[in-house]
Amino acid sequence: MPTIRAVPIGVGHYLPKRMVTNSELAQTVDTSDEWIKTRTGIESRHFASDGEFTSDLALKAAHDALANAGISAKDIDTIVLATSTPDQTFPSTATKVQAGLGMTTGFAFDIQAVCAGFAFALTTANSLIVSGQSKRVLVIGAETFSRIMDWEDRTTCVLFGDGAGALILEAQACKGTSKDRGILSCELYSDGKYNDLLYVDGGVSTTQTTGLLRMQGQEVFKHAVSKLAAAGEVAMAKAGITSDDVDWVVPHQANLRIIKGTAKKMGVPMEKVILTVQDHGNTSAASIPLALSVAMKNGQIKKNNLILTEAIGGGLAWGAVVLRW
Repeated sequence: MPTIRAVPIGVGHYLPKRMVTNSELAQTVDTSDEWIKTRTGIESRHFASDGEFTSDLALKAAHDALANAGISAKDIDTIVLATSTPDQTFPSTATKVQAGLGMTTGFAFDIQAVCAGFAFALTTANSLIVSGQSKRVLVIGAETFSRIMDWEDRTTCVLFGDGAGALILEAQACKGTSKDRGILSCELYSDGKYNDLLYVDGGVSTTQTTGLLRMQGQEVFKHAVSKLAAAGEVAMAKAGITSDDVDWVVPHQANLRIIKGTAKKMGVPMEKVILTVQDHGNTSAASIPLALSVAMKNGQIKKNNLILTEAIGGGLAWGAVVLRW
């Protein structure tokens, strides 16, 4: 009996036109290009312009993915959008994208798991497809983190950027083996006792304000490598593969030291790791689909490549997904 898999058929991304280098940031923030690069690997990032919202970035990434897949919005029945910087408290940013695409059927909703958002969105989309609820799902990660930065906190404001990435998944009948294309395994975790390591100090119910991002960077680093590597190992075991089988690791692009540490712990050489953090900074839920899109368009990721993605964010929430392109 065939197994239904969520198979990628299109990918796309969008970056705001304004690119901000470390040197430009150093003109207004007490930092330097060397300080940022040494600690994070980041060289530049993109910021949304005035009047450019998360939904605008998401919509442009969606159009790019649809063009890549060779289909139109009417062929999509579900949108799952991962973001921690929505346009409004409600309704969901996903419904704004739905309207922007001209979709009058299907359904759309947001997921909020901060930097792990795309892993949670992929897992949700996979469940919708495997259950038969959805046939084609547009999975988007989109953020405008520049709107929640404390520009007097040089340890955090230099890390983040804005952007969006989108991946289209389609239900396809497969043989049910690790050679199948599509999502092969998902592994998600969270632990709320670490709330104060990475959070925004505002909210509708608490302060009635948006708030600004706060992070204990060293503490997050300590958790990131071990938790990401462990999640990746479990996801690979569930998929029936090992790190030797993986063609590409596409990690959350937060910090080059975290990426290198996680790859080493999993026994994956850096030659197999997709890196975009130097150009985009940390775009939170957008970073994995952005990296997937850039790598595919650069000719790195090809059909049938085996990919491991992993991410960790506020919550703490973290997870890993194994898929064959």
